[in-house]
Amino acid sequence: MSPTKTFFRRIHLYLGLVSGLFVVFVCLTGSILVFEKEIEQAWHSERYFVAPATTPRLTLAQLAAAVRAYKPKAKISGFKLYADPARTVEVSLAGAAKPGEKPGGGRMGEERMGNGPAASGSQGGRPAGAGPGQGGKGKGDGGGPRVFVNPYTAAVVGEMNPRDSFFHTVEQLHRGLVAGKIGKLVMGINASLFLFILGTGLVLWWPTARKAFTSRLTIKWGSSWKRLNHDFHISLGFYASVFLFIMALTGVGMSFDWVGQGINKLTHSPLKRPEPPASAAPAAAGTAPFAADAVLALARQQAPDAESYALQLPKEPTGSIRVAVLRPGAITENAADEVYLDQYSGKLLSSQLYAQRPAGQRIRGLFKPVHTGAIFGWPTKILALVISLLGATFPITGTIMWLNRTRKQRRKHQLQVA
Repeated sequence: MSPTKTFFRRIHLYLGLVSGLFVVFVCLTGSILVFEKEIEQAWHSERYFVAPATTPRLTLAQLAAAVRAYKPKAKISGFKLYADPARTVEVSLAGAAKPGEKPGGGRMGEERMGNGPAASGSQGGRPAGAGPGQGGKGKGDGGGPRVFVNPYTAAVVGEMNPRDSFFHTVEQLHRGLVAGKIGKLVMGINASLFLFILGTGLVLWWPTARKAFTSRLTIKWGSSWKRLNHDFHISLGFYASVFLFIMALTGVGMSFDWVGQGINKLTHSPLKRPEPPASAAPAAAGTAPFAADAVLALARQQAPDAESYALQLPKEPTGSIRVAVLRPGAITENAADEVYLDQYSGKLLSSQLYAQRPAGQRIRGLFKPVHTGAIFGWPTKILALVISLLGATFPITGTIMWLNRTRKQRRKHQLQVA
């Protein structure tokens, strides 16, 4: 073997031994999160689905009254409605604020790692395109539970706090070992090391002779277990390396602030998102806020074919109402159009189509759907699941190869001595 390949083999080996357990852990937890949405909806289908009725849907005011009767002391912070007649209406409740945070800090529809229509909205002073772990709040951080209401009967069919869910715990393990900033830093460094492992692996895979290409692209079934282990690591590693590289790269992007800031600078995008527009002071004291049903009617008038509407109610007297509209064929669930309305008059304050967002913000918003395989729906999700499971096997097969090679060299040395 040439000195260059010997050098790369040592780097590949040492980095693999150092971070192998982390790679296995991250790939296994990541495989659980690929179908989080589908598993959650199947596991608790009563929360998300009802039998469609022939009667018209009830108004948001009627649904809000049912939620207040269910939780008299709760403060409603938003609604999320779907075009699908079988879906329930999600009502977001404001929760207790963290130290140094204003009450009701959560946003309606906000998902972990920036997923969900409302996750694309402004959070004043936060770096543009930053996701949770990079200056933003995660799913339910600072917010309260979600109440699921039957849109035809106003019956409360379920309640959950996203921060207490099984998948939230798995994601916290996946992203930071539930160890705060230090854990996220460790996992970010591990993702960076994984990029080097993949790169050196491709260098080692590249054959010196053309005739070796075929052998490195195929698995010799029926061979000894050592040969099968070798082929699994070499051949499957080659096929999975490109996808694993993309996953690791987007993982690094979601772990470090400077990645998003660098993308914003390269694309000449603003480093911070603008503050949401403020509502004008009401002309008369005691003016009633603009009704949520009127807001929904305006949103439906502008986008009658939308897949979902997320209404975020203002937390302060000067705040504005935010509406996120997810149109059919949106590339991701956070590719929503945004509208801000005056909370007293309903006057349009500002609006922005997804295509009008700064390029840096749109690129950063693609990190999670690409990372999880959600970018093109079921086909890429299945691919992401398979690649994640394969990724968990490579540190194991690689370690076995190293042990077999070490034993072989030891026996050879003993024979030479004898």
